[in-house]
Amino acid sequence: MKKDRGKVWLGVAGVVMNSEGKWLVVKKKYSGLKGVWSLPAGFVQAGETADQAVVREVKEETGIDCEVTGLIGFRSGVIREEISDNMAIFLCRMEDENQPIQIQELELSDVQWLTEDEIARKGESSVMLEEMAHQQLANHQLYKIEGVNPGDIFQYTAYKLFFHK
Repeated sequence: MKKDRGKVWLGVAGVVMNSEGKWLVVKKKYSGLKGVWSLPAGFVQAGETADQAVVREVKEETGIDCEVTGLIGFRSGVIREEISDNMAIFLCRMEDENQPIQIQELELSDVQWLTEDEIARKGESSVMLEEMAHQQLANHQLYKIEGVNPGDIFQYTAYKLFFHK
């Protein structure tokens, strides 16, 4: 069953890296990403922040527990001149290097750890993933700020800031 997301979409994707610098990548069984390497990704649900959504999506798709360490990109586009399609891309760190992959077989055909070079030269990666691999994201300095309140008048129940150093 297809969900009605309205005309403004907010998705998330996670670049999860292990201690060897390899990225956790997936092959979807559906959509325009069917059969190509892409990042674990999905839509933000009501009542969660974007960084909570990416942690949930990575866990649902791969079984890997991770922590968001920063925001590294934002993709924005318009589909058929009517739907605003937006995606926040987060850098994530594995919580347990020994945790095994548990593939979500309803959505995915494969999950692997690949190096930036393997992603960039494989020819089997999504356009966004190939571009990101060419940028060598591991060299960027990122940080997040938690525990700030922009003012009670806004009534945020969760509020986080992500910046490049």
